[in-house]
Amino acid sequence: MVPSPDTVLWNTLLAGLSGSEALESFVWMVSVGSVRPDATTLASVLPAAAEVADVTMGRCVHAFAEKGGLAEHEHVLTGLISLYAKCGDVKSARRLFDMMERPDLVAYNALISGFSVNGMVGSSVDLFNELMTLGLRPNSSTLVALIPVYSPFGNELLAQCLHGFVLKSGFTANSPVSTAITTLYCRLNDMESARNAFDAMPEKTMESWNAMISGYAQNGLTEMAVALFEKMLALNVRPNPITISSTLSACAQLGALSLGKWVHRVITEEDLEPNVYVMTALIDMYSKCGSISEARSIFNSMDNKNVVSWNAMIAGYGLHGQGPEALKLYKDMLDAHLLPTSATFLSVLYACSHGGLVEEGRKVFRSMTDDYAIIPGIEHCTCMVDLLGRAGQLKEAFELISEFPKSAVGPGVWGALLGACMVHKDSDLAKLASQKLFELDPGNSGYYVLLSNLHTSKKQYSEAAVVRQEAKSRKLVKTPGYTLIEIGEKSHVFMAGDRAHPQSEAIYSYLEKLTAKMIEAGYRPETEAALYDVEEEEKEHMVKVHSEKLAIAFGLLSTASGTEIRIIKNLRVCLDCHNATKFISKVTQRLIVVRDASRFHHFRDGVCSCGDYW
Repeated sequence: MVPSPDTVLWNTLLAGLSGSEALESFVWMVSVGSVRPDATTLASVLPAAAEVADVTMGRCVHAFAEKGGLAEHEHVLTGLISLYAKCGDVKSARRLFDMMERPDLVAYNALISGFSVNGMVGSSVDLFNELMTLGLRPNSSTLVALIPVYSPFGNELLAQCLHGFVLKSGFTANSPVSTAITTLYCRLNDMESARNAFDAMPEKTMESWNAMISGYAQNGLTEMAVALFEKMLALNVRPNPITISSTLSACAQLGALSLGKWVHRVITEEDLEPNVYVMTALIDMYSKCGSISEARSIFNSMDNKNVVSWNAMIAGYGLHGQGPEALKLYKDMLDAHLLPTSATFLSVLYACSHGGLVEEGRKVFRSMTDDYAIIPGIEHCTCMVDLLGRAGQLKEAFELISEFPKSAVGPGVWGALLGACMVHKDSDLAKLASQKLFELDPGNSGYYVLLSNLHTSKKQYSEAAVVRQEAKSRKLVKTPGYTLIEIGEKSHVFMAGDRAHPQSEAIYSYLEKLTAKMIEAGYRPETEAALYDVEEEEKEHMVKVHSEKLAIAFGLLSTASGTEIRIIKNLRVCLDCHNATKFISKVTQRLIVVRDASRFHHFRDGVCSCGDYW
């Protein structure tokens, strides 16, 4: 250790540190008092304050600069502009910028970036035009600052104009600029343009690979995300935690356990297991791919769990209908002196809803506001309506909606109430809920299907016909149901009545024999939600060839006796398929795990883990 470091040595140290470490060292330097900080010192400290968004510390540095006569130094002013802009105080940033006699390109870039980060795209573009008018030549930092990745929606035309400017100005070879363009298109869900920008990069950085892979995953193009990850590895580009987390997210969406396990092996090979974000992504992947025990094993092995890790594990238990385990883990989290977040409460409420834990859910919902001052959002309110509605407390659920903040009452809340009306056959309240939904979300065909099925189940055929006709007149198309099953490392997808599979003849033949065994064991088809204007025999045939049954039959044919069957349905599993799967698990002595749009169902010996409560 140097006994009497001078200002130059202190500046060298500060320049090599980042974030809170640089701030702590600066405070130490000032408190020692043996040397006087100069403009270079402050130019190093201000970016550190901006990095950790510590605006209070930034203001202290600003006051110190004013007191020491350093506040008007060009580099200090630019650092202050960047700090205030990144911390959301754009007004102060603009005032400081206007104080500069001749702002240079770095100062323009700092303020353009500040406007963009805070969603002030128009101001950002105006400042860029001012820069161009003054004859200043923009650099890559200018363009990265200007590209509206933080506020993409409504700026499609600007995105195309900026892309054109990048092409014309020869910035396509610049990785940060091309990565920003790729990210922007991904956020606009224009994946073709994003991929074109990505492919045009002569040299792809880790950031550009991550932008494209995460873009695919976030836009639901999960198979393309995994394929690009595989290509990246084939080119010997080593993944980092962000790459791995995005790829695991894609595996979780797909429900592709074999792919997820392969990524887990890559994590081990790359020695990324100590990373808390990677481990949390693994918990999420195993939970969503049906292996809750493996998710818990990983959770238990973590030495440095953060609140997101706890949230992921609690959410996993909720997804599998294990409400008591979710509540126990929530209590353990509080005992560990971790402060719950809005996401924590959502995970716990979801678990209570799917576990029928009404009183526990009420307590958690009250605690959220009373003990932690967290205002319920749309998803929390939706969970509460779902919780009460599933339990048959329809009147309380309806009354609770009027108590929610206006901003929290959207299609999700009324959709949860409509779903509960379907379960408990309350057609009067269903009409009211559906009317709200037709106003709020007129393009969603699912609500028409639910209301029509409710009328049909109550033999209100004329009402059902009116609803179906209304959906038809609006040209709404029902989302087609499909079921995915993995055999080995290959995925097979089935639609209702599907005969496209190469083994369809064997599948249908096996399904006939299986249905006969199920009927002997007491199974009777549930046809109440089938079309009302066909004969009962035809209804039975319609439900018999639903995609879930075809996938399960194929799984039974393709695997050894005793092997667990796992399937994924894109919609909520229907009453008949749920009932049929219970009987299939009984007559075949197999564990069958079903992930539908709502949750996981574990069928064993004729019983479902959800207790017929879904």
